[in-house]
Amino acid sequence: MKMIFASLAALTVAGASAFAQDAGTLEKSRAGGSIVMGVRESSAPLSYQLGPDKFVGYHVELCEHVIAALLPKATIKYMSVTSQNRIPLLQNGTVDLECGSTTNNAARKQQVAFAVTTYVTEARFAVKTASGITSIEQLYGKTVATTTGTTLVQRLRKVEQDKGVTFNLVYGKDHADSFLLLESGRADAFAMDDNTLAGNISNSKSPQDYRIVGKPLGIEPLSIMFRKDDPGFKAAVDGVIKKMMGSGELEQLYAKWFLRPIPPRGAVVNIPMGETLRAAFKSPNDDPAEAYESR
Repeated sequence: MKMIFASLAALTVAGASAFAQDAGTLEKSRAGGSIVMGVRESSAPLSYQLGPDKFVGYHVELCEHVIAALLPKATIKYMSVTSQNRIPLLQNGTVDLECGSTTNNAARKQQVAFAVTTYVTEARFAVKTASGITSIEQLYGKTVATTTGTTLVQRLRKVEQDKGVTFNLVYGKDHADSFLLLESGRADAFAMDDNTLAGNISNSKSPQDYRIVGKPLGIEPLSIMFRKDDPGFKAAVDGVIKKMMGSGELEQLYAKWFLRPIPPRGAVVNIPMGETLRAAFKSPNDDPAEAYESR
């Protein structure tokens, strides 16, 4: 009898484990009563931290809307991720969807799936106003910071090759760390997506001391990221986002985070919606960055 119970217990554990691995995100979350949202600590205004357990931002609130529509009874568990670990944590099931500042590109689409594009960014440089720097060429021989694990690492290397402008590249572990390199004078510029630069500047002690300069290093679509092997979840998430696009709700959410005062300092990022993003709202797509740059 004990062997029967032991066998039944083993089967139960094995069955639960198999369910956790094989079930889609919606089924797993309904069964467990919770869903894990990957968020960023310093990617304002898309995804950033306010206090020990509170995360806010355009993509955070968008994901909260999506989860409320698809899993109204599920508890949201927020987990801070970095540029380096966000994909591995998604792939191994620790995180169910990542709501940060991730670029959709061809290389990443081999590993994960993306929702339809919800933001389009241009990568540029943040510098101190007093530096007088206005162009990439003026950064020759200077120190440029960027964040480990982001697409800017490759873009800066390409700039060095194509333009013959050599930088001393230094890397922050996250965007706040990279901005600190600029703020403390250990870097002459911080290269990153314009929204991240604007968000860090607006939340700094002296926003007037910084400005964003240089021609765009590239156009990149950003969106919500999830596991590649769950097409049902992608279809469900895309359906909610497309509905928000069609109703104008997503444009209102954009205005809240990009054109109005945001916490904690009540600063305004002031990045009006560009024509490329407006077009993506009218014709939703999950095209990678390479497709955007070839248009």
